[in-house]
Amino acid sequence: MEFKHETVLLNETVDNLNINPNGIYVDGTLGGGGHSELICSKLSGDGLLIGIDQDEDALDFAKMRLRRFSNKIIFVNDNFSNIKDILDRLNIKKINGIVLDLGVSSYQLDEGERGFSYMQDAELDMRMDRKNMLTAKDVVNTYSEEELYKVIKLYGEEKWALRISKFIVEARNDKEIETTGELVEIIKKAIPSGARRNGPHPAKRTFQAIRIEVNNELDILEETVKDIAEVLETGGRISVITFHSLEDRIIKNVYKELSKGCICPPELPICQCNNEPIFKIITRKPIYPSDREIENNPRSRSAKLRVAERI
Repeated sequence: MEFKHETVLLNETVDNLNINPNGIYVDGTLGGGGHSELICSKLSGDGLLIGIDQDEDALDFAKMRLRRFSNKIIFVNDNFSNIKDILDRLNIKKINGIVLDLGVSSYQLDEGERGFSYMQDAELDMRMDRKNMLTAKDVVNTYSEEELYKVIKLYGEEKWALRISKFIVEARNDKEIETTGELVEIIKKAIPSGARRNGPHPAKRTFQAIRIEVNNELDILEETVKDIAEVLETGGRISVITFHSLEDRIIKNVYKELSKGCICPPELPICQCNNEPIFKIITRKPIYPSDREIENNPRSRSAKLRVAERI
């Protein structure tokens, strides 16, 4: 299947990096290569882009798409959470900017066999990095009812999480749940018919929750942004696109934390912490896709872009 990915908030994300033509930039979620392509087009022969993705299919596609820029790109098969290790391996101390697009690619959603989609029947997988051991099938069949409830409630913000986890455990007592189609039917049975008539697909939130759990998507975010702050040059920027309220909240809060100066108790008359702000927040409110972009790519509807600058 052809790798396709509609790049979300393309110009807004790259324009906010304030590209230095001779700088070093990182696309931590290379995907289909849309952001990388635009960044590379703004780099001189002395500029460099490091394209990181944990999905080997994405890397293979991006190498083809970006082959005309091969003299200014290094491709890395890894997780962006390992940014400091990656830069150490490349003997690079500082970067001028980074993009993180935290969405699942259209390709991953549409390629049935990856098990991300509730619209296609396939084996339960959902791994972005196929070398990882934990799969969606493991989560669905081995997590306790309470663990399933916590995952679906927290990561999916699903109000029927209690019933869904109960129905999953009851169903797997008869036989192992092996496919996305089987899981969708269980979720549909768990959610009362009246509640299924309106809103998104009934399985959307549960599938999202399981995907986040399988790929450890939220736990790595805060520390990753703090690591990025350490490797950004002064004036370097980080552009992060989120698609989930929990992701957005984490990014918003870590930007806020890193932009604080004094953190002494208010009763102290003189600062004793000597805490210096690390970030200047560029986007006080997130940047959203335009109506035209949402019309052309409905999956962009929930996207939010937040940008910060190293000071």
